[in-house]
Amino acid sequence: MPTKRDYYDVLGVSRDASEEEIKKSFRRLAKQYHPDANQGNAESEEKFKEIGEAYQVLSDPEKRQLYDRYGHNPPQGGFGDFSGFGGFADIFEEFFGMGSRGANRRGPQPGSHLKYNLQIAFEEAVFGAEKELDIPRLETCPTCKGSGAEPGTNPVRCPQCQGTGEVRRVQQSIFGSFVNVGTCPRCEGQGEVVLAPCSTCKGNKRVQNTRKIQVSIPAGVDEGTQIRLAGEGEAGTRGGPPGNLYVVISVKKHPLFHREGTDLLLDLPINIAQAALGDNLQVPILPEGDIAFSIPPGTQHGKTFRIKEQGVPHLRRNGRGDLLVTIQVVVPTKLTDKQRDLLREFAKTLEKEPTGARDKGVFGKVKDAFK
Repeated sequence: MPTKRDYYDVLGVSRDASEEEIKKSFRRLAKQYHPDANQGNAESEEKFKEIGEAYQVLSDPEKRQLYDRYGHNPPQGGFGDFSGFGGFADIFEEFFGMGSRGANRRGPQPGSHLKYNLQIAFEEAVFGAEKELDIPRLETCPTCKGSGAEPGTNPVRCPQCQGTGEVRRVQQSIFGSFVNVGTCPRCEGQGEVVLAPCSTCKGNKRVQNTRKIQVSIPAGVDEGTQIRLAGEGEAGTRGGPPGNLYVVISVKKHPLFHREGTDLLLDLPINIAQAALGDNLQVPILPEGDIAFSIPPGTQHGKTFRIKEQGVPHLRRNGRGDLLVTIQVVVPTKLTDKQRDLLREFAKTLEKEPTGARDKGVFGKVKDAFK
């Protein structure tokens, strides 16, 4: 079985491409490789299928998130059946008016998914938080209950398409004549029209509203984490289900700590005396506080110490990562006369070469190079 190409490469877009960029690239490639323009070309037919498959995944926020994480083999059954052109009929008709969607338009239509970018503090990402979001979205009109008609009246069958939701036209092209089945322009594929539109929604069946949504940020989330709130997207029409709300997390930087997975990283500056003689200190930890920490004598610049269970909580299991403390030995740039004299006296007691370096290591290699 041939290896599938990366969906982003198939559509010729970057991994951070916007929904509009994905749609624009799909439209261009689908026109280029559509079977009507490449009759009898098996290679173009396969390319056409590949483009449709890539778009079907990358245009859906939930499927795209799974693909970004797991590639072509996500858990729990994958992305669905991509066999044949039938699976992409709705997609291509949406752009080019090919095929028939009248029956689908007259049935329940799901609401659109929504995305909300939420920036949180570093500590909130580590330990979790509760947030209240103001989400503008389309909701079912409370006056007409989604019918689009003024209460006491009902929609009637569309006189242009006779309730089918679609119109047929014979068209001529460079590929010959063909019957183009398109959506009825009068009822927009609904098969019915509203003669007395609802005074609240003006016949649109939905109204714009801003809803306060509570979201729980679990401990351990990181930059780019998506939280899915099922059913909190825009309302569907004709009894269709609502879409989902995807909360995308971004995390503010912390003045002291950095993060690597579930480990916290801390640079600890000390002076040369502390490095040489050792010292007992208090180092900061999260949440705000300190923990006792001992620097052993002779500690070198860049040495890293691990403090267990003082890092970030694991997202889907118990326990926490560790705190990694990296020593930064700070050499003073300004000395008092007394400090300078003491260092001179101290320097007289030191060998010119570090202990153990005469016959090996850097200094030994330098000597050998000039023999």
